[in-house]
Amino acid sequence: MLIPLLDAIAIQGKTITVDALLTQRKFAEYLVNREADYHFTVKNNQPTLREDIALFFKNRQEPDFIDYTPPDHGRIETRKIWTTTALNQYLDFPHVGQAFVIERESIDKKTGERSHEVVYGLTSCTPKKANARNVLKTNREHWGIENSCHYVIDWNYNEDRCRIRTGHGPANITRLRRFAVGLIKSKGADCVAQKMRELVCNTRLVFDYLKMTKNSCAVACS
Repeated sequence: MLIPLLDAIAIQGKTITVDALLTQRKFAEYLVNREADYHFTVKNNQPTLREDIALFFKNRQEPDFIDYTPPDHGRIETRKIWTTTALNQYLDFPHVGQAFVIERESIDKKTGERSHEVVYGLTSCTPKKANARNVLKTNREHWGIENSCHYVIDWNYNEDRCRIRTGHGPANITRLRRFAVGLIKSKGADCVAQKMRELVCNTRLVFDYLKMTKNSCAVACS
């Protein structure tokens, strides 16, 4: 489904990032043939590929780049990245420019609780086009988009625990939730959760927000 969508978009010179589900050879070929680059996460849906990358980086030494995130959100985060071109010809994957591993560590400032995550990946960008710092930046930007969409939905609607399971219900309710979040963001709201609380407490404000009354339409037109 993604390839027909991208057919209508100018992606030449762009770097496309996707979830691990789309880390596929056919999709990689498509992107490079369109003169774009890919940045893929490698997980267990590509077990051999993941094992090969993990084995190479098993005894990794000093990282190629370290990023320290300021503790603005109640946690201290450190991200380390290692990259290599040594696997380019070995891996069974098209157009590999470099493989990488990212190690994330987060410390909650209040509780002191630590979390640790290791992520493996591939990109068609060569080191000349994207050094370790840029590869890490691309990875962070991907998760920034992911969090701004899926995290907001789950946080505000508790979607992961939704009990709607049958027929077209799950797809329809998901579309409605995303429509609501998209609408709120389109109005320039700084905080989706806060705006939702305001709208829940004032039905008339909902109609004004959607411009569904004569008064609200008149104000909008003027």
